[in-house]
Amino acid sequence: MTSKPILLVEDDPSDIDLTRRAFSRARISNTLIVAEDGQAALDYLLGDPFAGRAPGELPALVLLDLKLPVVEGLEVLRRIRAHERTRRLLVVILTSSREEQDVAAGYDLGVNSYIRKPVDFNQFAEAVKQLGLYWLVINEPPPAA
Repeated sequence: MTSKPILLVEDDPSDIDLTRRAFSRARISNTLIVAEDGQAALDYLLGDPFAGRAPGELPALVLLDLKLPVVEGLEVLRRIRAHERTRRLLVVILTSSREEQDVAAGYDLGVNSYIRKPVDFNQFAEAVKQLGLYWLVINEPPPAA
């Protein structure tokens, strides 16, 4: 798997812990960087001077929750797609929202995939394993913008 970090944009400490455990179980060794609100994610991706990341380095993948404090997930996605440096970044919405309008809005804004978080940990761990296999191994990522 790619060694680039993965950005998890999630405000729920329990979901952050579950995601870390699921990554460990799936043997996904990429560093998991956590942004606990939408503004922190935007600062990491678009801020200068590079808010905790190597100059020019973007994550291999962004896992984006929708219900976030400060800046909501769909607005984060809108800004990612609007910026030259991040418009091709792989973004997967990973949320508990079952609202059809959220799914539609995510795809309208250019999300690469929309995944509903399973409630059961074993199902969640399997979803993370499949997500990692596809997006980090099988998928050919877009060239940098």
